[in-house]
Amino acid sequence: MKNTKFLLTAILLLITLTVLGQTATIRGVILDENENPIEGVNITANTGEGATTNRNGFYEIKIPANTEITIIFTHVSHKRVEQKFNLKNGSEIEYNPVLKINVEQIAEVVINRNTRQSRTGVTTISPRVIRTIKGAQPGVENILKTLPGVNISNELSTQYSVRGGNFDENLVYVNEIEVYRPFLIRSGNQEGLSFVNTDLVSNVDFSAGGFQARYGDKLSSVLDITYKNPNRFGASADLSLLGGSISAETVSKDGKFSGIAGVRYRDNSLILNNLETNGNVEPVFADVQTYLTYRFSDKFHLNFLGNISLNQYNFTPENRQTNFGTIDEPVALLVVYEGQEQTEYQTYFGAFKANYFLNDKTTLKLIGSAYHATEQEYFDILAQYRLGEVNTNIGDDDLGEVEFSEGIGSQFTRARNDLDALIFNLEHRGDYNIDADSNFEWSVKYTREDIRDRLVESEVIDSAGFSIRPPSLTEPNFQPDIPFDGPLTAFQNIRAFNEVQINRLQAFAQYKKNTKIGRHDAYYNIGVRAHSWTIEGEGIERNTQTVFSPRAQFAIKPDWNSDMLFRAAGGLYYQPPFYRELRDSSGIVRPNVKAQKSFHVVLGNEYSFEMWDRPFKLVSEVYYKGLTDVNPYTLENVRIRYRARNNATAYAYGLDMRLNGEFVPGTESWFSFGYLKTEENIDNRGYISRPTDQRLKFGILFQDYVPNMPDLKMYLNLVYNTGLPGGSPSYADPYDFQFRLRDYRRADLGMSYEIVNPKKTYSSQWKQGFKSLSLGIEIYNMFNNQNAITNTWVRDVNSQRQFAIPNFLTPRVFNVRLSARL
Repeated sequence: MKNTKFLLTAILLLITLTVLGQTATIRGVILDENENPIEGVNITANTGEGATTNRNGFYEIKIPANTEITIIFTHVSHKRVEQKFNLKNGSEIEYNPVLKINVEQIAEVVINRNTRQSRTGVTTISPRVIRTIKGAQPGVENILKTLPGVNISNELSTQYSVRGGNFDENLVYVNEIEVYRPFLIRSGNQEGLSFVNTDLVSNVDFSAGGFQARYGDKLSSVLDITYKNPNRFGASADLSLLGGSISAETVSKDGKFSGIAGVRYRDNSLILNNLETNGNVEPVFADVQTYLTYRFSDKFHLNFLGNISLNQYNFTPENRQTNFGTIDEPVALLVVYEGQEQTEYQTYFGAFKANYFLNDKTTLKLIGSAYHATEQEYFDILAQYRLGEVNTNIGDDDLGEVEFSEGIGSQFTRARNDLDALIFNLEHRGDYNIDADSNFEWSVKYTREDIRDRLVESEVIDSAGFSIRPPSLTEPNFQPDIPFDGPLTAFQNIRAFNEVQINRLQAFAQYKKNTKIGRHDAYYNIGVRAHSWTIEGEGIERNTQTVFSPRAQFAIKPDWNSDMLFRAAGGLYYQPPFYRELRDSSGIVRPNVKAQKSFHVVLGNEYSFEMWDRPFKLVSEVYYKGLTDVNPYTLENVRIRYRARNNATAYAYGLDMRLNGEFVPGTESWFSFGYLKTEENIDNRGYISRPTDQRLKFGILFQDYVPNMPDLKMYLNLVYNTGLPGGSPSYADPYDFQFRLRDYRRADLGMSYEIVNPKKTYSSQWKQGFKSLSLGIEIYNMFNNQNAITNTWVRDVNSQRQFAIPNFLTPRVFNVRLSARL
């Protein structure tokens, strides 16, 4: 009886909401004559409704239905546009006006003053910047590394850490659909393409902490991507020595169907063939991605996001020479290899998203997605090394060669790792606009994760012909002074087969409101998440846990002469374990691993001002994270290996600052600074630096052009990070090895000439077929800095001394790029 009454009440509530809604919705993107989005356009209706476009030109306004309404689009630098509408109740249309320039010259960049993103602490990145600024690993991540608080110390990788977190602590969404990354990758060389195809992007939001309850359960950050809903036909192509991409977008004549698709191909041979390890390398990465929308009616839209990714990395190493040490005592490592590595990742992802616009206040969504990944990592590699002193006598015929060997040895590594992951998601989301200034959101989501994993790895090391036993064995070995007659044991030997199923049920509710405190504008957001998960599998004891995560944000814009905004955010953030966090270094799955817990406090300020008669904005944030039930891990290149034990506590605090604006008229650039300190206490042994303790960070993204030849442009992407803790042997006790890698310093330079400028008209017939056409060159690591990502450890059996030989990243590389838009 109670259930019946509840059902009747819910039905009556829905009927009431439908009857009350007598409005229609207009949304779109406002462009200038060169099809660039215009920010800050005021949209007003003669009935009093209003809206403003964001930095991507997007707007949305609700107007009374069944009434002729006049909407006026105005901007300080463009001519006004008026348009009349008479729409049916509940209908929804897309209107994309083009505003003509009303002044002699206008800057291309307008710095955000006071938007939704500012209030919520979100950084919005222009898709045009992302597509213009390329790098050794082009994509959104190439721009993220210039932001404060974001660390990427491997230019071949798309993985990033934020404010002391690791790679697994970041959420990525595409049109509200959560996406995943591969499991087995251990080095940046093996990584393929980022999931996000920048050719399809219309908006990029990034939050480095203190984010809302509407986002999932991770400890560090959110990258929220929005793909385009095209309103006309278009195509683009980008070709370089590292591969290429093509994309196309279209819309049907009746406007009901729209779609965008992209194909990418990448071959990193140009970069990898310049590494210190010589050999035959075949890195081939390709994917196909699409986002489709069909509008069955003004009330019901159906969207589809699909992705197929094929990644292969075949490597046959031959030899390597690494010089290190000091000027007075130079040392070299010479290695000769036999064997090969074969790595392959295939991922298939598909998601449907249904939007039902119940009325002008209520939007209901249903999202279903499936992710399937098959990954294999096979290698058999024998490395025979010689460590010795280098001849530094200028004029000698053997200058630079090893003349005295301090140690010789060999290492044989073998792996047969396979993983099959199948993940299903089904989610209902709702959005209810209580009034023009307040909103309520909710969601219920079910996830099923089915993982099958075979882990077979072994490593045998000998030095000077004597086998080195694993450090876990206590039986003494005094070779070569005393013969050892015990059994030969591999230095590392892991064998495990796991079948794990994880069922998750998540939900959130969130309320936000714009209000006034006296004469000051204010905003607040409060919400709570719940997450319950059950782990089971073959030979695994069933275990269920539940956590609750309250979160809140507050922002105030004082009514001062100075354009200032202050904000605060905080809450409890949990990260329930994913499969990787359940598996310890020996391959055993531990179902009792708890969710890591973090208490966030973020205080921020935004100061918008003018300098040289151009807009600028200074963003500053201080933050603190207190972590408990921490699951310690080791980081080797991009491979994370957890202890699968909640036996540590940790903290992180720091300061992030970014100044962005028009340092050069008509272009956006920024300078970033970050300070971070993060430490952990394992088993109450005292605090030591965490693997992501990046103390200082400087980032610069600078754009410029030649004044007398504005079609000739350049960009500079510069990053400086102090050295990370790391480079210690994988078996080592972190309390014994607090070794830091060398500082990471990298500068990428790009120069391009616009053969066809979208702002100009041409008499040449062939140029009229392009919206834009540019040709450029790029110099990666222009100063040829030797950055290290890990260390290779070798030892001399006589002295038992270990040498840390840095594994250097990519040297200077030149690239040529051709880009076109139709």
